[in-house]
Amino acid sequence: MTTDQTRPRVRDVDGIVVRTAELADVEALVELRGEMFDAMGVSGGTAGDSDAWRGPARRWFADRIDNPSYRFVVVERAGRVVSCAVGAIRDAAPSPAVPHGRDVLISNVCTRTGERGRGYGRVAFTAVLDWAHASGVGRAELMATDAGESMYVEAGFTRNPHPVMRAPLDADVAGTFS
Repeated sequence: MTTDQTRPRVRDVDGIVVRTAELADVEALVELRGEMFDAMGVSGGTAGDSDAWRGPARRWFADRIDNPSYRFVVVERAGRVVSCAVGAIRDAAPSPAVPHGRDVLISNVCTRTGERGRGYGRVAFTAVLDWAHASGVGRAELMATDAGESMYVEAGFTRNPHPVMRAPLDADVAGTFS
């Protein structure tokens, strides 16, 4: 494996190819993201109103695919992308846990439904962790499904005692807090 952060990393292990995604992989990344939402129980993943997010997701992936602050790893089997993982380095305020302030958000760890249970997600996830470590990032964060939690625990992740909370910031809430 190369340590050059700008070059695709390619490994052929047991008939699978693990590599950094390219522009031609954007559609597969979007498809896998939809399957991830389905696995999470989020409506609109591969059914329903999935077009509302798919176009913006295509643009998002395409705009960042060559950005060195992101790593998009895909796993191919028989020439088809079957799994992926994404890492995004964040510039956060320094803290006691991360004095230099840089961490990585890992997301989009997903394997196609018919390909699950073969370790492909673990391979993609590990490749993103390796990239983050080589990039000098001090901490990784992710949101886990029940199915993926044990893999993350094995990699050293723990539940945060401070829950992740979200609120939509659309036009209906604008001015609510002023």
